[in-house]
Amino acid sequence: MRVLTIMLLVVFCLAGCATPLRLNEIQVIGSHNSYKMAIDPDLLVQIAVTSEPLAASLDYAHLPIADQLNLGLRKLELDIFYDSAGGRYQSPAGLSRIQQPRPYDTSGLVHPGFMVMHIQDIDFRSHCPRLRDCIFQLVQWSAAHPEHTPIYITINAKDGVVDLPGFVQPLPFDELAWQELDNVLKDGLGDKLFTPDEFRGEKASLPEAVSNGWPRLQSMKGRFIVVLDHGGEKLNQYIAGHSALEGRAMFVNAPQGTLEAAIMILNDPIADFDKIQSLVRQGYIVRTRSDADTLEARTNDVVRRDRAFDSGAQMVSTDYYLPDLRFSKFNVEFPSGVMARCNPVLRPGRCSIK
Repeated sequence: MRVLTIMLLVVFCLAGCATPLRLNEIQVIGSHNSYKMAIDPDLLVQIAVTSEPLAASLDYAHLPIADQLNLGLRKLELDIFYDSAGGRYQSPAGLSRIQQPRPYDTSGLVHPGFMVMHIQDIDFRSHCPRLRDCIFQLVQWSAAHPEHTPIYITINAKDGVVDLPGFVQPLPFDELAWQELDNVLKDGLGDKLFTPDEFRGEKASLPEAVSNGWPRLQSMKGRFIVVLDHGGEKLNQYIAGHSALEGRAMFVNAPQGTLEAAIMILNDPIADFDKIQSLVRQGYIVRTRSDADTLEARTNDVVRRDRAFDSGAQMVSTDYYLPDLRFSKFNVEFPSGVMARCNPVLRPGRCSIK
C-alpha cells in the first residue's frame, strides 16, 4: 500500500508538480508613464500646430494607479523632477496658453521634493503629482492586498530643458538629490522595498547574486522593486561611492559585466530579441516595451507586442492594457486576459501564478 501511494505521488508530480517559481521566472505586464493623465484637449491642439507627431505621441492617458493594480498590472513607471525648494512647477506655462483649461490642482507642488510628470509645462497632469503621493497610494493598495505579486517601479529622473519662453528650467540631479530620492523610497516603502543589498547578501556583486538565483516568488509577495532607468552620466552618479549598489534603494540599468548588473532595460524587442532572450536565460531580469508613441495602437500592429511576449522579458510595458477605441482594438494582455504568467523562456508549458 505504501509503495502504491508513493507511485501515485510520483505520477501526480510528473503531471503537474514543479519546483517553486523564482522572481525572474514570471512575466508581467505594466504601464508606461503610469501616472499620466490626458493633456488638456485645447493644449494638445496647440502642440499639434507646432508638431503633429509630437501631439500624436502624447495623446494617451492612464487609469489611477490603484485601478491599474486592480486590473493585475505589476510594473509601473514614474518620471520625476527634482525641486529642492518647492513651487518650481506650481504654475505650468501650458495653463496660461489656453482660455478655459480643465481644472487641475497644483497646490501640492508648493512643497519641496520630487514632482511626477511627463514634460514640464505641457504634459504635467498626473494622478499623483508628487512622488510621496505615488508612494502613499502604492502602500495603501499593498496593505489592502498583502499577498500581491511583487511590483516593479522604473524611475526616470528628468532634467531636460525645453527651450521655449516661460518654460521651467529643471534642476539637475546631483549627489544630494540622489540621496534624497533614496531616502524618500526607503522611508515611504519601508520593509516592502526589496533592495540591492538584500538581494546581494554576502555576494560581492549583483551578477554573482543573479547566478545564485533570485528569491522564490512566494517570499516576494507584497514587495516592491525599484529600478533607475538611466545609463550614462546619471547611472555613474548614482553608482559613485556605492559599488555593487551598496546602501542604495534602487537597482539600475547597468550593462552586463559590471558589478551592478541585475536588471536591464531593452526597449526594442524586435531589434534586441536575441539579446533579451540570452540575458533572461542567464538569470537577468529585463524590461521591454510592447508599443511606443501610440504608433502600434493607431495601426493595430501586434508584431512588437508579440515579440516582447516571446522574448521572455520579465516586464512588458504598454500604454494599452485597455484598448483606446479611438484608434483600434489594439491592447496588451496575455492569453486568457491575464496580466501575469509564467515566463515562456524559463518556465514554458503548464504553470500557474498564485
